[in-house]
Amino acid sequence: MRYKKQYSAPKELVTLLMERGLVIEEEESALQSLRSIGYYRLSAYLHPFLRIPKTEHVFKQGATFGQAMRIYTFDRHLRLLIFDQIERIEIAVRSAIVNITSRDTRNPFWMTSVETYAHADKFQRTLQLIDKELQTTREDFIKHFKDTYTDPYPPSWMLAEILPFGVLTRVYENIASNQIRKSIARYFGLNVPVFTSWLTIITVTRNACCHHARLWNRKLSIRALLMNRWDAPWISESVQQGRIFFTLCILKHLVDVVHPQNTLKKDLKYLLHTYPMIDVAVMGFPKNWEEEPLWK
Repeated sequence: MRYKKQYSAPKELVTLLMERGLVIEEEESALQSLRSIGYYRLSAYLHPFLRIPKTEHVFKQGATFGQAMRIYTFDRHLRLLIFDQIERIEIAVRSAIVNITSRDTRNPFWMTSVETYAHADKFQRTLQLIDKELQTTREDFIKHFKDTYTDPYPPSWMLAEILPFGVLTRVYENIASNQIRKSIARYFGLNVPVFTSWLTIITVTRNACCHHARLWNRKLSIRALLMNRWDAPWISESVQQGRIFFTLCILKHLVDVVHPQNTLKKDLKYLLHTYPMIDVAVMGFPKNWEEEPLWK
């Protein structure tokens, strides 16, 4: 079947939404939102207000455009809160990988040395990505290194500052020394398989935040590995994976390691209090989530 829908101007979309039963309190404000955000992006926040079957595109009685916009604004603030935690964690992961591997290999250039890695073919693909970053970066410290030294690559602690987090994850996964990988994972209170699994989830969530994608009620298909025995407080088995609350738990564990005085719980409670209309159950929050060992 070929796609046959045509473009509709914001004013036409306002009329269409009203015809479908959506209450639009201020048409000019709705028009501005559709112009600056876009109907397709906003449709994800309008979707919960459709009557069943939702394929008929008829809104529930009393559903308003303002309600959808409040969920949109909540989701935006949720992304900002999550990205703030990921920033701390990502910087700590970069530092741990560089510090521990540099210390144990005693080689400043281990990141671009094939001897460091278990799989030479994977290393070559990673090296291509490193080369690409070196060619495009405008960082002064990289330019200074190229102008000053004859080595083909900067030391690992410089490279780690310009590599995307996903590339650094590949570097970690391919390190040949199991002891080095264990030491890095142990720093975060995890074993290697769990740490690797969590890095993937953080990368996916980070990309969603960077692309301003919906997080609020998104179903995540990636399953996280978990420790058999925990040295730190964790959540009960009743908490299900696949929702954003579980990702928040992963972030909470890691940020407690790198910044024990963090205010994640306080900030999360404030955000939920500011938007009381949000159905936290859809986000995967269990009842009395604050009493979970991790969040106490």
